[in-house]
Amino acid sequence: MTEHADVLTVLNRSVPLSAKLRAIHQQLGLQLPFIHRIAVATYDPKTDLVKTFIHSSHDDNPLSNYQAKLSTSDSLVQIVKTGTPRVTNDLSIYAQGTQEHTRRIAAQHYGASYTLPMFADNVFFGFVFFNSYGKDVFVPAALPTLDVFGHLIGSLITNELMLIKTLLSTIKTARDMTNERDPETGAHLDRMSRFARLIAKELAGKFNFDDEYIEHVFLFAPLHDIGKISVPDRILLKPGKLDANEYEEMKTHAIKGRQIIDTLLLNYGLDSIQRIDVLRNIAEYHHEQFDGSGYPEGLKGESIPIEARIIAVADVFDALTSRRPYKEAWSNDDAFAALSRLSGQQLDPVCVQALVKNRAQVEQIQKRFIENKETE
Repeated sequence: MTEHADVLTVLNRSVPLSAKLRAIHQQLGLQLPFIHRIAVATYDPKTDLVKTFIHSSHDDNPLSNYQAKLSTSDSLVQIVKTGTPRVTNDLSIYAQGTQEHTRRIAAQHYGASYTLPMFADNVFFGFVFFNSYGKDVFVPAALPTLDVFGHLIGSLITNELMLIKTLLSTIKTARDMTNERDPETGAHLDRMSRFARLIAKELAGKFNFDDEYIEHVFLFAPLHDIGKISVPDRILLKPGKLDANEYEEMKTHAIKGRQIIDTLLLNYGLDSIQRIDVLRNIAEYHHEQFDGSGYPEGLKGESIPIEARIIAVADVFDALTSRRPYKEAWSNDDAFAALSRLSGQQLDPVCVQALVKNRAQVEQIQKRFIENKETE
């Protein structure tokens, strides 16, 4: 009997997906040394955006914090339609391309690429890209190996995203079964999660956020108020202002949200979800205020986790610009003015400025996710 060291044992560990991708790249490189970069982009069908997610390279990352509509790239659309990989052995054919991602790849001097679409149960959810500085390297003999490694990478991504989907579905089921409804609609969650992603993307340089972190902020944002499951309808659905006792009871949802997350992770075996502390921080600390007057712990300034500060701005802005039983929707001008007044007091100034700076994209999100009149 001979012992054998598993060269990909890292895939069994609880480490970031980017670390797993680098390990896969290392092993692939032993067979195909001309592969210089592997990258993964995920797809958001609600906005048609392809978004950079993880990559295996270190310094040569030409598409960091990048997104683009799938429909603007005919070649990528064709890959999705056919469900088959695309091999380009000479990327100079795209030298005159007008797309930003084409220009960035050209500037990095990649010579060839292999692009594999990712599907789960016949539903498209992103791409795996293999890049080489050489040309004419993707010969027929190499393609089966790339197919195998590409599908391995796709399975890793599918597993991660499905774990998060399971968590989201579990929370929704709990809400439905208890008949305790948050008046915040699905459109609100769609908007505020994308506002949060805008803020995180804008602050990536300042805080050294990678694409994996930004995507998890986006994915976890809809769970910020899961603790409200435990808040009685008489408080949660009250159309008017809460009295002092009711407000104190409402405030408990922050701690209860963290407790619910920990219980779900334990009961459903979901503790392998990456960056889970980002979710814990979002649920527990999104009502902390920059001046220290928030709850549950009265944290102040930068002692508040940055993901919680991001969510706070996204949530407040969408609450202001949304119609509620007790108020009309504010205009964006009025809402941005309010954010400016709250900046440095309730809200982190850099997060406020990051959202204000991206007003055009904010308005695109608002147009895409309009409240259903029946739910207003």
